[in-house]
This record gives sequence, C-alpha cells and structure tokens, in this order.
Amino acid sequence: MKTAEKISASAQPTASPLNGAATRLIATKIQPMHLDRLAAVYVRQSSPKQVLENRESTARQYAFAEQAIALGWPRDRVLVIDEDLGKSGRTAEGRSGFQRLVAEVTLNHVGLVLGLEMSRLARSSKDWHAFFEMCAVFDTLIADEDGIYDGNDVNDRIVLGLKGIMSEMELHIMRNRLERGRDHKASRGELFHGVPMGYVILPTGGVDFDPDEQARNVMQLVFDKFDEIGSIYGLFHWLIQHDIQLPVRARTGAKKGQLEWHRPSIVSLAQVLRHPIYAGAYSYGRRPADPKRRFSPSSKYRPWVPMEQWKVLIKDHLPAYITWEQFLKNRERIKQNQNAPDTTGAPRAGAALLSGVLVCGCGRYMQPSYHKNGVAHYACNRHILEATEPRCYGLAARAIDELAAQQVLRALEPAALELSLKASADVECERQRLEKHWQQRLQRARYDAELAERRYQAVDPENRLVAASLEKRWEELLTQKQQLQEEYGRFTRETPHRFTDQERARITALASDIPSLWQAPSTTNADRKQIIRCLVERVTVHVRCDCELVDATIRWAGGYESQHEIVRTVGTYAQLSDFNRLMDRVADLREAGRTAPEIATALNAEGFHPPKAAGEFNGPIVHQLLKRRGLIGLERAHDELVGKDEWWLTDLARELKMSHLKLRDWARRGWLHARRTPIQRYWILWADHEEVRRLRQLLADSRRGVNAYSSKLKTPKKRKAAK
Repeated sequence: MKTAEKISASAQPTASPLNGAATRLIATKIQPMHLDRLAAVYVRQSSPKQVLENRESTARQYAFAEQAIALGWPRDRVLVIDEDLGKSGRTAEGRSGFQRLVAEVTLNHVGLVLGLEMSRLARSSKDWHAFFEMCAVFDTLIADEDGIYDGNDVNDRIVLGLKGIMSEMELHIMRNRLERGRDHKASRGELFHGVPMGYVILPTGGVDFDPDEQARNVMQLVFDKFDEIGSIYGLFHWLIQHDIQLPVRARTGAKKGQLEWHRPSIVSLAQVLRHPIYAGAYSYGRRPADPKRRFSPSSKYRPWVPMEQWKVLIKDHLPAYITWEQFLKNRERIKQNQNAPDTTGAPRAGAALLSGVLVCGCGRYMQPSYHKNGVAHYACNRHILEATEPRCYGLAARAIDELAAQQVLRALEPAALELSLKASADVECERQRLEKHWQQRLQRARYDAELAERRYQAVDPENRLVAASLEKRWEELLTQKQQLQEEYGRFTRETPHRFTDQERARITALASDIPSLWQAPSTTNADRKQIIRCLVERVTVHVRCDCELVDATIRWAGGYESQHEIVRTVGTYAQLSDFNRLMDRVADLREAGRTAPEIATALNAEGFHPPKAAGEFNGPIVHQLLKRRGLIGLERAHDELVGKDEWWLTDLARELKMSHLKLRDWARRGWLHARRTPIQRYWILWADHEEVRRLRQLLADSRRGVNAYSSKLKTPKKRKAAK
C-alpha cells in the first residue's frame, strides 16, 4: 500500500508528463520487483561533432534521469550510462556502454531502461529486437518520452517493433539524403576531401597548383623522368641518387597546410602516376567502399576499380601537369611492366634481350629461362596455361638475339649524327633541371636561416627560455645551409651544367661507332633491351619441331615488318633439313679414301654444321656418322688391319705386363714403331721377338721419375719381314 501511494505521489502532473489513464496504466506496469532493481538511463550521441554542437539534446538525455526519480526510484538507484557519447547506433559493435547495459539487464540488476528516444538505444532492427526480447525475458521495462513499455505485453511489443523500424528507417533516410548530396556535388566536380602533392585546395573550395615553385618543378620533373626511364623502380632510384624529395602538405595536426619535404617511395610514386588529377581530370569513386568490409573491421583495404567503374570522371576540369593522352600512356606502361603472362615487363638485367618482345607463332609471349651456365632459352607456356599437350617449341636465345641486335644496329647507323646531337641535348637539359633544383633548395635554405635570425633578433633578450630555443633553431638551420652548399659544390664539380669541348667530341665519337657502344661493358642488358623496344614492337617466330630453320618476323615501330630466317640448335640429326645431303656427302668423301679428320675439314668448309654443338665437325663426330651410315664398324674388331709382328696396343701391353697408358706414351714419344688406324685412330705397334725383349728391358730399367730411355736402347729399324 505504501508503494502504491508512493507511485501515485510520484506520478503527479508536476513531475511527469503523463496524466489520467496513462498514469494509472504506468502504475499497473511498475511493480515492487522493478523498484527493487536499478533504473538505467542510456545517453548517446552519434558523433563527436554532435556532442560538441548539439548540447541541448545531450542535456535532455541527462535530465531524463529525473523521470526515473519521479517514477519512484531513489536517486542513488538511478544509473546513467554515457560511455557511448560520439558513437553511432548503427551497430552494437564498439559500443561499450550498450554492452554494459546488456550485461546489467542479463544479470537481473535493472528494472527499467530509459532512453530519450528508442533511436538512442539502437538504430539496427537486429540489435533492437534482440534487446527488447532480452528485456522481456528478464522482466525489464523500457521507457521513453512517450511512455513505459513491457516486452511481455502484446500491444507494447507492437509499439516497440514499430519504433525500432522507424528508428532504422530514419537512419537510412538521413544517410541516403547525405550520400545523394555528396554524389551530386561530386558530379559537378566540386567535392574534395583532399588533394595529392603538387595541388592545394583554395579557400573558395576550388583546386589549383601548389603556390610553391619548387614543389611544382619537382612534380613536373617526376613525370618527365618517368617518360624517359619507363619504370617506377628506375624513377625511384634516380630520385634517390640525386637526393630529390617530394613536396607534401600536412592535412591534419599542428602543421596542417605547411609544406614538408619527404623522401620518395615506390608507393607514393605509383599513386602519383596513377592519379588522373595530374592530367586535369576530376574523378570520384576510384576506391569505393565495400559494404561487406563493415563486418570485417580488421581489413581496411579498399581495392582500386577499373576506370570504367568510376562514378565520376570529368576531363579538362582542373589544372594539369600532363595531357590526358600521356596519362593513359603512363598507365599502360605501368601495366606492361608487371610480371604477367600477357605483358612485356620492364627491361631487366637478364641476358635474354627479347624478353617481353618475342612472340610465339600461336600469339603468346615467349618466356625466357636461364640454365646453370647462364645460357638463355625462350619457351612458350601455352600448354601450361591451357593444360594441353605441348604444341609449341622453344629455341635458344643466342641466335634470335643476335639477329635482332644486328637489325637494330643497322637501323641506327644512318641516324648516328642525329642521335649524338639528341644525346647531348638530353644530357644538357637534365643537368640544367638539376641545377635549377639545387638553386631552389639553396634559396629555401637561405630563407629559413634568415627567418630564424629575424625571429631571434625580435625576441626579448631577457626571455632566456624563448631566446635559447630560437638560437638553437637558428644554429641548426645555419648548419643545414652550410651542408647543402657543400653538397652543391660537389655536384657542380662532378656534373657541370654545360659540356666541355672534350665531352662533346667524346659523345660524337661514341655515336659514330654504335656497334662498339652496344658491346661496351658500360652498356647493360637493360639498356640494350630499352633500345630494342624503342625500335621494335614485337618479334614473331615460328619454330618447327622437324627443322632447324626458324622463320622470324620483326615488326618495327611504325608498322613495317621484315622477314628473316635463322638457324637454331636442334637435338638430333634427323631434325636437320639437309641431313640427307650431309650423309651423302660423308659417303662420297669416305669412298674417296678420306680419313675422319679430313672429312670433318671438308664438311666445315662446305657450310655443314652439326646439331646442338655451336662449333664445327671433328673426327669423333664424323666417325659416328660413318657408323650410322654403316660405312665402318669397330676397327678394333678387324684383325686384317694388323700385319706381321704388329700388335694392337692393348694386346702388346698385356704381353709386356705393363700399363697400356704407359705404352701409348712411349709410342707418342717415338720409342717404338707405331701407326694408327685411319678412321677410329686405334694404335697398332710393331714388335718382333727382339723388339719385345728390348721393350721388356726398357720396362725393367724404368721407374717413376727416371727416364730409362738412353742411347743403348734406341728404337731398332724394322726387319725386312716386317710390314
């Protein structure tokens, strides 16, 4: 009865906006078991900006705690949960205050949950329905400005469900309104969250070049050098080599808007070369947010999408460093520099000069590979990519590389003088740009030092703390200025900005002898590949498995095609196109009584060549051909080649019980009569009874390190019976 009186007293119009029937309904919902537990007031604002600016809404939420006191809860039993100020109610993740409220409800500590609006608790139907279902299980009431609700009451459940749906719909409506406004502004090319280096956002909201002249010159230099070098990696190393830093303006923090100089990186250079703003184009939607990423907060990567999928692209809308055509050319060049099956790749230090240029007859690029001895080989990987039987054949790189190099050098010879003049002009232009960059760095260093001096002179000498800091800063800038002047002195000594007469004469001499320049040790394989790619678009080869001849088509820059034929190394004689003519010629020479070395000499003189071997025919190779044709067998098996008192070398060694190697050495020294077979060059030695006895005596008197041969053991003349 006391509790009812307390509830009635607390439900008077002065303390609550609820009157009459509503007050009596509330009295029936609030039971003593609810009053024995806590009353939790949940306070939330969606963003830090709302916390700072929408203070009235925050104050109303805190004041809502008085409603719990008016309903009968003691002040010390009212719990205010405000840990989620500045956090969105779109999801329950990351809201520690909401999770604390859920924990208190599930521990059966809370009898009433109060929120100024249902949207304060949750703006997700999933989270909202789960929350009031949980409140129904633990018999916890929910209250807002409109009333008190019991999750176990059918009518209240309908109202709670509708409020949750309306709260979620309100969030979607507000988001759609903001996103459409953002997209509309982007469609006009006026939405800028930030601009890359080399640009600034004006107070009017527009975009213009960076007002700093050195910053603009460095960005222009980046694009010019990439056009010359052709790769991001090469551009990065060139900038590092010449100590050129990139201009960056801080977007946040105490130094927001100030110009800083940072060391270049490959990532930053890639972003600059891929950004369309440098071609004067406004773009939006290059990296759209993936809705699925919301449920994976650990992964913040947003992939770049193709240009066709960009939401907005307005050409010639902003100040440009390069043309749109040059921008597309740079993008394609970066794409071709990647190591992919259908790209040319950047020129590297490998010995295969046609990597990225050589195309198989099937239409796919041939990939180079290198053996342990450094020999390069081209192969078509079509059967690997399509999982089929091999139908294309590779070839060694030496022959096709030599053909391409010869044709390129022949094409460059008429333009030798023009090339020398162009090379001189390019080097002078680069030196002048570097000289200008150094002068701007020195000018900036002098200005910084003078500014530090003026600040030091302007400070009150009695303010020792400030004066000491300014003096230290002044000394640091003076030291940096001196170091920069010393570095500039070394630069001018090593690379004067103008050529001497001797340097001009040297460039002209080198340009007049292009083959020597091509073969010079200072010319790297990457340089040779770059020269070939400037003149040759592609080289197409048709390799046949049954022939050593390869048809090669060189497509030059401009569209002209030249036809050539090269000879590749093959694995067997059967793959030689002139194999039958070769064997007929070997048979003719053999019938003419020629020996194997003589046949090899004749074949080399007539232009024949063996398979695989890069050299020429020799005696052993000819012997194998004779055996293949059946013109000779194993001469060692033909005893009719041995005359009276003649021995095969191994037979005589066995008779003398000595090493056949030692006996062969005696024959080569002329210590006994010997001859060799005409084809296989086996040793045949003459030794009658007396000669065998002499050789035994020679063997008995000889030992390691002692020359047993003397004038007493001279080689005797053959007896008349000997052949």
